Amino acid sequence: MSKDDKTAALVLAAGKGTRMKSDLAKVLHPVCGRPMLAYVLDCAREVGVERIVVVVGHQAKEVRRAFADDDLVFVEQERQLGTGHAVLQAAGAFDGYRGDVLILCGDVPLLRPATLRSLLDDHRRQGAAVTVMTVFLDDPGSYGRVLRDADGSVRGIVEARDCTGRELAVGEINTGIYCADASFLFDAVGRIGNDNAQGEYYLTDIMAIAHSSGLKTAAFVAPDPREVMGINTPEDLAEAERIRCGGG
Repeated sequence: MSKDDKTAALVLAAGKGTRMKSDLAKVLHPVCGRPMLAYVLDCAREVGVERIVVVVGHQAKEVRRAFADDDLVFVEQERQLGTGHAVLQAAGAFDGYRGDVLILCGDVPLLRPATLRSLLDDHRRQGAAVTVMTVFLDDPGSYGRVLRDADGSVRGIVEARDCTGRELAVGEINTGIYCADASFLFDAVGRIGNDNAQGEYYLTDIMAIAHSSGLKTAAFVAPDPREVMGINTPEDLAEAERIRCGGG
């Protein structure tokens, strides 16, 4: 089997979800009667991934128990040091793996398999080392801004709190969803630093690492911003319920 035939998924599900105002792990909050993480896993399976690795942290035992019957590999992020650090914890689960890795967020339950498949197809068509899924927002707020070169390649992603005034004016934002070549990905996350406002290891830095190394970087624009909405508050959860259960 060639590299291009292989796809795995890495799901980030370690966050506490403080703004949910609940002791329940964020990814276990129900949407239409199922934990929101279940929808993310379903999406990955429908794309045809050959393995799913889930990074857990807050209430790791509870998350494992909720999905004990699923064919999943769990990796624990004991300290919450950022998304780049979370991916690095999963490197051992991909030892010897050659293929593409879809990086998904456990708190994005509205993503459709067709959109994820389009991301994967676009990534392969462009021959990119890493492709980020983006979306354009009228009010990008606190989301990381996607910075492109004139040819459309992505030279970097800057978290809002680290942006200059000009960068804050950019309307294209990072969804936190990526497709990356595995060999590039785990080398890159090992090189990420934490010289930023939060002192965390941002996964977003892999875009600048690829770009500065002369590797192909790309962005795939999601067709509907609602699909990539992360659930961070009870209000977000209610909106996701309305869309998924009510067909809104």
